[in-house]
Amino acid sequence: MYDALIRYFRSYTSNALLGDEIDLIQRFFSLTKFKKREFFLQEGEVCTYSAFIVKGAMRQYTVSEKGEEHIIKLFIENWWASDYESVLKKTPSIYFIDAWEETDALLVAKTDLMYLINRIPALLEWIRKLDNNFVIDADRRISASIRLSAEERYFDLEKTHPEFIQRFPQHIIASYLGINRETLSRIRSRYVKR
Repeated sequence: MYDALIRYFRSYTSNALLGDEIDLIQRFFSLTKFKKREFFLQEGEVCTYSAFIVKGAMRQYTVSEKGEEHIIKLFIENWWASDYESVLKKTPSIYFIDAWEETDALLVAKTDLMYLINRIPALLEWIRKLDNNFVIDADRRISASIRLSAEERYFDLEKTHPEFIQRFPQHIIASYLGINRETLSRIRSRYVKR
């Protein structure tokens, strides 16, 4: 399980991870298994962990007063699941995060992760790159939701994250794109006819 995490860190850094650094990383991450629909985080809880997904898939969402789920983020292997605002500000989360598939994740507490980042140069490089990617992806998603049609958003997702379309059912993809199921069905049927 830890091999996937170490490979992931190495893919983000030009600094080598030394044997004692790998041992330190393994000491602070703990393996947790989630059953399908089991919660990693529920609305109102303070998020204290980040989860590196080794195997499986998760989703982050809100639930409206009418009981409708609104998908904010999707996570698969080699992605991090967490409510960063809740972790950083120690405030109750407005989100739910649950396992969409049976999921194996390596959990690390915020304080432990900060300790590792301060001790291991490769992880400092990793977190800087991850933060930059997070900002770029968030800006890109906001821009797409404002300027692109539903069809264009679907094709953009298909281009940037085809694995999402393969792993998550149509109603989850529709919610993630901010459209209803019927609209997504029409888009997909027009695409198949091409």
